[in-house]
Order: sequence, then structure tokens, then C-alpha cells
Amino acid sequence: MGDMKTCAAPKAAVILTERAEQRVAQLMAKAPDEAIGVKLSTPRRGCSGLAYSVDYVTEEAKFDEKIETPGGTFYIDSASVLYLIGSTMDWVEDDFTAGFVFENPNAKGACGCGESFMV
Repeated sequence: MGDMKTCAAPKAAVILTERAEQRVAQLMAKAPDEAIGVKLSTPRRGCSGLAYSVDYVTEEAKFDEKIETPGGTFYIDSASVLYLIGSTMDWVEDDFTAGFVFENPNAKGACGCGESFMV
């Protein structure tokens, strides 16, 4: 079976880049008083089926994935974790758009506008 002591700590379902962590810190700096973190979910929407949505949360849900970042806690909706395991989340800002961008190895396709994806 192998030595249990050599097991590493469980890896986070999603890896946040430094820019994404900085954005979480910015969001938390202007969060409502009752917010305990920001939460990512994947509501059904768009032409490919699932979209990414980030909102403030005021209470921890039992099965949410919890990722501690230097600027605050980042939660992932328990129903969404399955779609996002192994993803890298980045924050991209340019002249035309600003938003979290995901490199998702589970996505089988995305719509042309980048609004939604499917697994």
C-alpha cells in the first residue's frame, strides 16, 4: 500500500495565479461588512451550458471548496468543483474587458464569446 506519511496535503481544486489572488484581495477590500469571502459558481447559462460567476458570500456552505489566499478566502460552489478540478484561474484586464479567466482541462468546448463552456 505504501507509507501513509509521504502523502502530500490535498491540492486545491483550482490554482489561483498571483493576479487572481490580488483581485480577490481587491474585492475583499471593498466587500460588504458581512462578506466572508468570494465564491465561484458555474450557473447554467450561455450557448455552451455553463458560465463562471463570482459573488460575495456571507456564510460558508458545508461542502464548498475553500481556498485561503493572502487577501481573503475564495470559495468554490460544491456543485461546480467537479467541473473545475485542475483548472487555473487568472485575472485578465485589457482595454476591452476585465474578468477572471480559466484554463480548464475539463472543458470540452466553449462558445465563441467566452461566456460559457461545456464539460
